[in-house]
Amino acid sequence: MAERNETIANGLAAYYEYVAAHLHEWVDPLSNEQFWRNPFPYGNSVGHLVLHLTGNLNYYIGARVAGTGYVRDRDREFTEKQPPQKSEALQAFDRTVAMVVETIRKQSAEDWGKKYTAELEPEAEDRFQIFVRCAGHAYHHVGQMVYLSRELART
Repeated sequence: MAERNETIANGLAAYYEYVAAHLHEWVDPLSNEQFWRNPFPYGNSVGHLVLHLTGNLNYYIGARVAGTGYVRDRDREFTEKQPPQKSEALQAFDRTVAMVVETIRKQSAEDWGKKYTAELEPEAEDRFQIFVRCAGHAYHHVGQMVYLSRELART
């Protein structure tokens, strides 16, 4: 059982680190202006997507699993009128991913199956499911950032 737990923790932690590295690969070359500019009349900027992922992980894993006390303002993630500098937003994202990885590594074999509940998350019934769902959600938005970064490089 200990080996299985270690395999799960190592695999999930590595995936979150991969998602963060892939995000940085596409986002780091952007200027602060590009980071916050949406090249389309719809959707979100790369910066707002980073704020969204940071809030998402801080709430669903930080507050609900790690007990950080984080209070989420989801709407503000997409509408922040005075956003932080790109470097500050990315540092907050990196700290959040580090918290997620640390939380993953603290899970015992029994913890993965513990009941899970959270606002706006009816599908995840246990801790394992929320870690998987958040990982998929994060990578979905990284895909959007890849698309936006390519478009911003053209303009």
